[in-house]
Amino acid sequence: MDRLSGNDADKVPATSLPSRALLWLIGSFALLLTPQWDRLPLWLIAACAVLASWRWLARYGRVRLPGRWLRTGIMLVLTGVYVATVQGRFTVDTAASFFVLAVGLKWLETRSVRDFYVLFFILVYLATVNFLFHQEILWALVNFTGIALLLVGLQVLNAPELPGGMKSGWRRLGALFLKTLPVVVLLFVFFPRMSPLWSVPLVSGEARTGIGDTMRPGDISSLAQSSERAFRVTFGGEIPPYRDRYWRGLILDYLDGETWRQGQAGDFRALGRVAVDGGVGPLKPEEYDVLLEPTDQRWAFALENSRAVSDNVVEESADLFRFRRPADSPVRYRLALEEKAGSGEQIERPELRRYLQLPGEGNPRARELAGELRRSMGDEQIIRSLMERFREQAYFYTLRPPAMPDNGIDTLLFDKKRGFCAHYAGATTFVLRAAGIPARVVVGYQGGEPGAGRDYLIVRQYDAHAWVEAYLDGRGWVRIDPTAAIAPERIESGLREAVAQEGSFLENDWASPQRYANVALVQWASLQLDRINYQWQRWVVGYQGQSQMDLMSRLPGGFGMRELGYLTAGIVGAGLLIAGLISALQMRRGEKRNAFRRVVDTWHRLCASAGVPVRHGETPSVLATRLAKAEPAAADSARLFARMVNSHYYSAGTEDEGGEQLKRMRRLLATMKRQLRRSNSRTGRRRD
Repeated sequence: MDRLSGNDADKVPATSLPSRALLWLIGSFALLLTPQWDRLPLWLIAACAVLASWRWLARYGRVRLPGRWLRTGIMLVLTGVYVATVQGRFTVDTAASFFVLAVGLKWLETRSVRDFYVLFFILVYLATVNFLFHQEILWALVNFTGIALLLVGLQVLNAPELPGGMKSGWRRLGALFLKTLPVVVLLFVFFPRMSPLWSVPLVSGEARTGIGDTMRPGDISSLAQSSERAFRVTFGGEIPPYRDRYWRGLILDYLDGETWRQGQAGDFRALGRVAVDGGVGPLKPEEYDVLLEPTDQRWAFALENSRAVSDNVVEESADLFRFRRPADSPVRYRLALEEKAGSGEQIERPELRRYLQLPGEGNPRARELAGELRRSMGDEQIIRSLMERFREQAYFYTLRPPAMPDNGIDTLLFDKKRGFCAHYAGATTFVLRAAGIPARVVVGYQGGEPGAGRDYLIVRQYDAHAWVEAYLDGRGWVRIDPTAAIAPERIESGLREAVAQEGSFLENDWASPQRYANVALVQWASLQLDRINYQWQRWVVGYQGQSQMDLMSRLPGGFGMRELGYLTAGIVGAGLLIAGLISALQMRRGEKRNAFRRVVDTWHRLCASAGVPVRHGETPSVLATRLAKAEPAAADSARLFARMVNSHYYSAGTEDEGGEQLKRMRRLLATMKRQLRRSNSRTGRRRD
């Protein structure tokens, strides 16, 4: 095929692509964009919709596709808008957005079959890019459906006028899927696993719902209005009671005005790739697996007195755990509970000074209260007195805390007496420090609801919590939770029960299934869907090198990497051998079909030489009737030949019967030739 020059290419008619093939292509593009709708800017989504619609309208002549100069202008304008939107932030998000923009612009030059194929492969790559941001099973099904639409469109492109093409296209696609599924499963299980694309470091500017590295009084109350998953946990032994499920994340020890921060943030330096399949092998009774949702943060959540089992988390000081890089994709890690020696270890006073830090001024009444307690009580008595104050006075635990802009701790403790866990944790830490007791704020989650079958726990964002740790001589760091004194049902049962009377649980999230706890069917469906997605994340998305080698080690003989390579080569070789045998059988059948086709073509040429050319769509019987009228001497042979053709197509005979029928047709065809030759010699006609 000759290549077209640039000017000639603009003159190619826009109707050169079948409309149905173009429709399938556009439908696939729309479907493959849905996984990124939550992160693409609105102008880009609108631009893609306009560009694809422009191409569709051009197919019917409503508009004209732009020429080279107009296309260049559109490209420059949209690229300028993209650059202005990015503002120098070059991340994976912005790179993926630019790729989507390039795909959208491609619609303006999709004119020929060659352009269809180019866009076909680009959209397949777009499906791959989607897995950078979503690996859940529902989004995987969306991607696979988009690719299925592409394959159907490809079939329509190559056979646009085929009767029943849509139905047969889906049928062929289903048959191909069933044939290749066993091979795909075998290769997935046994082929040596490489780290997936989403396990390499990704720099993303996408905002994540979750706990940040600072805490203002109203932050956690806002987070408590979200039912998004934070992480799931599977225990090898018994699940701890609800009141003991304190999931430590990070420590905030520096008070900057009203904001608590990490005083020594940035000390952690164990950089590297995060293995997302950290939990492998059966769980021991003291162990538990955590599957963490993406946070774009380095901290991992763990129960007190835990130690790292998997090597994708590193234990930091103060019973905290960190990843080697930010968790920008789901990460699975394993920990174990143990009684750690030295829990009452003495720490030198100079090391504790940072846990006494307070701003130079502000909240005078809280400082005065701390002074009164210090003059008459010891450290433990001060803590008990403060908890009794919360328990006995009219303090309220609420998701609707009032505004406390100035001297917020004084306002909370002496005036409003209404707040959330972050308010009370910050105020308690302030008073303890003012009384000379080293204290710090701990931020994480508390609680977790059982999943389907009660096989694992689901910890959600509304389980976010803040509490206090105070240092006591001889005991070390001791957990103090003012929320347990003010609203003990929050620690024993969860947030829903703690604010049931107030009616503020998920009041801004009307679409969340967790809001409708009294509807059994909704809860059942939500938990079943979560279990399916949990197993998908653990055993499909998280099936990598460690998981594969653990599975192989359980097979007879104890497979190693070398044996795994041999097994994979054997599977691939067996698959190729089977495919070769099937192809050989199909070629043999094709040769037989071609032999029959050659006999029928010879008959058609014989009819044409007798002055009876074959008409489009004409059946063998009609052709035989026309030949009988033109050449009565060959009438019986023609009708018998037509019946044999029909019998070949519509009768389910054996292979031997088909071969015998082909021989009879050849003999009958030779008879017809002799009959026509004798008829021509009697009449004096001559046929070529």
